Amino acid sequence: MANLLDQLKSMTTVVSDTGDINSIKAYKPTDATTNPSLIATAATKPEYQPIVDGVLQKAREANPSASDEEVAKSAFKSLAVAFGLKILEIVPGRVSTEVDARLSYDTEASIETARDIIKQYNAAGIGNERVLIKLASTWEGIRAAEILEKEGIHCNMTLLFGLHQAVASAEAKVTLISPFVGRILDWYKKNEPSRNNDGANDPGVQSVTEIYHYYKKFGYKTVVMGASFRNMQEIVELAGCDLLTISPQFLEELQTTEGQLERKLDPESSKKDPIEKISVDKATFDKMHAADKMAHDKLKEGIEKFSEALEDLEKMLAKRLADLPKPEPVGAK
Repeated sequence: MANLLDQLKSMTTVVSDTGDINSIKAYKPTDATTNPSLIATAATKPEYQPIVDGVLQKAREANPSASDEEVAKSAFKSLAVAFGLKILEIVPGRVSTEVDARLSYDTEASIETARDIIKQYNAAGIGNERVLIKLASTWEGIRAAEILEKEGIHCNMTLLFGLHQAVASAEAKVTLISPFVGRILDWYKKNEPSRNNDGANDPGVQSVTEIYHYYKKFGYKTVVMGASFRNMQEIVELAGCDLLTISPQFLEELQTTEGQLERKLDPESSKKDPIEKISVDKATFDKMHAADKMAHDKLKEGIEKFSEALEDLEKMLAKRLADLPKPEPVGAK
């Protein structure tokens, strides 16, 4: 009997949720996703030090008079792209690269950053079709994605916890959304400790299932990629979802587990779902977001955590930069 990972790949596009290039090689996913936390973890590993050092040295050469802290801050985008380029040597599909989470409520700055990321990929010979720009699913982030999509820059809406975020993203015609299954579960475990979260009762599974059925019933082209899993059962319950981005830990568990994997989501069953269509303008978005305490709390927390991870990474890069040989001044012998 086939293992669960092979069966899952027959009905869902499997994406690797890691910045660890060796893990990506091991599990042969179609796509890969990264974020500041994952990049920071990978950047501390000795085998990736040449990538980090190369990016820092180029950033230093581009701005020789800047402080180590200033150079490190400017180097993050290039480091994320450098890891993305290595990942694209392995995966046949796309890599997701994230816009600075500290820009989550700034539409114009998010657009500018996304254009710069794509410019770096294009300069390295990578077409737009192989890159997804990750943006937080704030109203401002969704508006940025809407403009970028019209320019041919494809977007992945991350930190998505509620139907209002999903509908607004679909109406903006974004390429892909990433609802966070495990973080939804985390909230309910903390706030409703007596709730039954087993199997299909998992609130994160229920959220992704609702969004999937909504998209398929009403014919949206935006695809759903479940993310942030806490256990393998969540993945099993979402078999058939357009994409699932899975950490190496659960890819390993799926690969070593045999048994029959039942498809739980398919477009035909979505047609029978009783959910009604809604339209989400800013007023509706704000109202629904305020009413959904879980989505409100987790979006705020997620932006804060990604911002903190980025600040920690910048500190690590500044420290590493201080240890590298300083370039000789121009004209020095």
